[in-house]
Amino acid sequence: MAKSAHDYIYYGTEAHAGEVRRFVEHVIRANIENERSGGRRTPVCIWGTHGIGKTELVRAIAEENKYDFAYIAPAQFEEMGDLIGMPAIVGDHTVFRAPDWAPKGEGPGILLIDDVNRADDRILRGIMQLLQNFELVSWKLPPFWQIILTANPDGGDYSVTPMDDAMLTRMMHVTMRFDVKVWALWAEQSGVDPRGINFVLTYPELASGRRSTPRSLVQFFEAIKLIPNLKDELALVQMLADSCLDDETAVSFLTYVQHNLSELIAPEEILKADNFKTEVQQRIERTVRQDIFRVDIMATLCTRLVNFLNVRNSKPSDAEVANIRSFIKMPFLPNDLRLAMLQDIIQSPNPSLKTVLADPEISVILLNKM
Repeated sequence: MAKSAHDYIYYGTEAHAGEVRRFVEHVIRANIENERSGGRRTPVCIWGTHGIGKTELVRAIAEENKYDFAYIAPAQFEEMGDLIGMPAIVGDHTVFRAPDWAPKGEGPGILLIDDVNRADDRILRGIMQLLQNFELVSWKLPPFWQIILTANPDGGDYSVTPMDDAMLTRMMHVTMRFDVKVWALWAEQSGVDPRGINFVLTYPELASGRRSTPRSLVQFFEAIKLIPNLKDELALVQMLADSCLDDETAVSFLTYVQHNLSELIAPEEILKADNFKTEVQQRIERTVRQDIFRVDIMATLCTRLVNFLNVRNSKPSDAEVANIRSFIKMPFLPNDLRLAMLQDIIQSPNPSLKTVLADPEISVILLNKM
C-alpha cells in the first residue's frame, strides 16, 4: 500500500499501462493453469485515478486474446437481486435465477467489475463471496473465466466505499499510472489527432487534472479532428476545450495553437524530405530556438518519430534511414534526447530500425555512452 501526494491510497506496484497489461495477462495465464490442475483462481484489482484507461485496457486484453467478455458497474446496482439474481418458485421450493449479465458459456473469459468501490457497502459485501468462490447464491462463474476489477483510490476526494482487509486479501493488486510515452504510442496506433498527441507530449503534466484526463483529452481531440486550421476557428476550439477540460488545460491548448505549435513537423514529413537540411532541420530549429531553447518540443518530435516508425512496423527505405540518421545527428539536438532516442530504437519491436545504427557517427555516440 502506498500514499500519493494527494493522500490517495493505492495497492500494489505503480506501473504504466504496458506493465499493467503484462501483469494482468500473466495472472490470467497462471489462473488458467491453476484451474486445470485443480487449483483456485485469483481476481485482480487495477487501481488508478479516473480517466487513465483502466476499463479500456481490460477490454483490449479480452479482445486481443479473443476472450469472452462480460461487464458490470455495481455502482448502478440498487438491490442485492441485481447481483445475485431474483427468486423464483420451482415446485415446492424457492430458487434464485441468475441475472442476465452473468456469464454462461465456458471461457476463457473476463468478467470486468468496473469501479467496484463506487458500489454501496451492501453490494460490496455481496461481491466478497464472488471473489472468494467465483460463485454466488444463484450462479457460478463458468470454467476459465477471470474476475478483473477496477477501483479509484481510497482517500482524497473520491466518493468511494472503503474495502476492508477481508476483501482486499481476496485479490491481487496493481496501480496504473499515466505514462506519456506509452499513451502517445497508443494514441498513434489509435489514430488520435496528431495535434493532440503533440500537445500532450509537450505538456504531459496537464493530463492529470480533475477534468483534464487522458480520456477527456481524447474526447476533445476527436471533437477538433474535423477542423483543418485551428487558428481560423479559435472561438469554436475554446468552446470545445471548455466543455471537457480544466481551465488551465484549455488556455494552454489555445496558446499552443496561437504560437503555431500545433502544426509541428509530422514524422511523415521528416522521413520523406528530399533535402533534410532545408525541409526539416532548419524548420525544426526555427521552432525550438525561441527566447529559451524548447527542449520539450524537441522531445515531442523525437517521441513522435520513433512511435510512428513502431506503429508503421515496416522496413524504412534507404532514403528514410538517411533522414532518421540526419535527425539524430542534428547539432542542436540535446545529447540526452539523442541517447534516449537511440535507446528507443535499440528496444524497438521493429527490428528493421536497427539499420539506423549502422552509421560511424552514431556508433561513436553509442560507444561513448557505454
